[in-house]
Amino acid sequence: MRSRRGRAAVASLAVVLALTSGCSFGPPGPDEAGSAPNLPGPSVAPTASADAGDQEIAVTVLAKGLEVPWGIAFLPDGSALVTERDTGRILKVGPESDADGLKVTEADRLAEVRSSGDGGLLGIAVSPKYATDKTLYVYYSTATDNRIGKLVLGRTLQPILTGIPRSLEQNGGALAFGPDGYLYAGTGDGTPTGTLAQNPKSLGGKILRMTTAGKPAPGNPAKNSLVWTSGHRNVQGLTWDATKRMFATESTQPRFTELNVVRKGKNYGWPKADGTAGVAKFTDPMITWPTAQASCGGVAALETLVATACLLGKRVYLLNVTGNGTILGKAQELLTDKYGRLRALVTAPDGSLWVSTSNQEDAGEPDPEDDRLIRLVFSDGGAGRS
Repeated sequence: MRSRRGRAAVASLAVVLALTSGCSFGPPGPDEAGSAPNLPGPSVAPTASADAGDQEIAVTVLAKGLEVPWGIAFLPDGSALVTERDTGRILKVGPESDADGLKVTEADRLAEVRSSGDGGLLGIAVSPKYATDKTLYVYYSTATDNRIGKLVLGRTLQPILTGIPRSLEQNGGALAFGPDGYLYAGTGDGTPTGTLAQNPKSLGGKILRMTTAGKPAPGNPAKNSLVWTSGHRNVQGLTWDATKRMFATESTQPRFTELNVVRKGKNYGWPKADGTAGVAKFTDPMITWPTAQASCGGVAALETLVATACLLGKRVYLLNVTGNGTILGKAQELLTDKYGRLRALVTAPDGSLWVSTSNQEDAGEPDPEDDRLIRLVFSDGGAGRS
């Protein structure tokens, strides 16, 4: 674990990027179908702007000096809770501001967390009933396993599910409430050869669906089983679009990074399939990228846009997806090599996207401002909201 580079701080910086040659966000060329997505403007105007032709992208650095921020979830008041993988801290970002921008405070520190490799304090989800129960859910590593627990800030963490396989590099960690009100978790296979992903009795290499007590949710594919889907290597991102279609990233397969449309009871092929298998018993990904250009973590959806943030690829991929799951045009790129490794990606309540860097880990090359939380707002031209 890297040492901390100063206390958490906030700085507000806004720039506008033009997407050109490989990062174009304007209308597609004649060999592409569809058009690029368009998101609402920022709730607060950026401090700098420029004419980027058909598309302006306001990029605002909301916070600096964090240490491997992993999960982001929003409270009803618009503030964000951010987990730090290696420190076990939960940070509260906003909604208040100080002289530098959004205020960052330590909301809690979980002593139960034991970080090593890519394990530690990972995903975080806010109870749909937070206004009355004040409850949060976290995915975290101990010395022997990965767990899901619930807590009220400042009170004791209570595990609701234990025994998820623990390893140095494949711990999963995605955690989110679905439109159905149940809690979903993405786990890692945790073995070098992928022996758990195809084992229906193992929690490893799965997407799990559960009640807030950690019990199998009604309607799961197999009665009394938490398993929603199987055949995964390392699920680190989950999201749903407006049609309630579910997406998940497959983060660290050796050859291909996958973005999957998740369907009840399906098998996504690991370790038999790395990328598209073309085998009837396995469900092929919606899209793949070479892992060296991707290794994506967080995934977010807004209207027709699906976006994923990538660690090795050091970029955000943007997709325009139709109602039947067809991708319009080519996957487009944003922030390539501008901020280093990118991990978390979520849609904020105001329609912006928040993304985190992950440069304060052993594979990263941090600069004095890392790690950062970054806010993205798209405007002008393209499809989607005007």
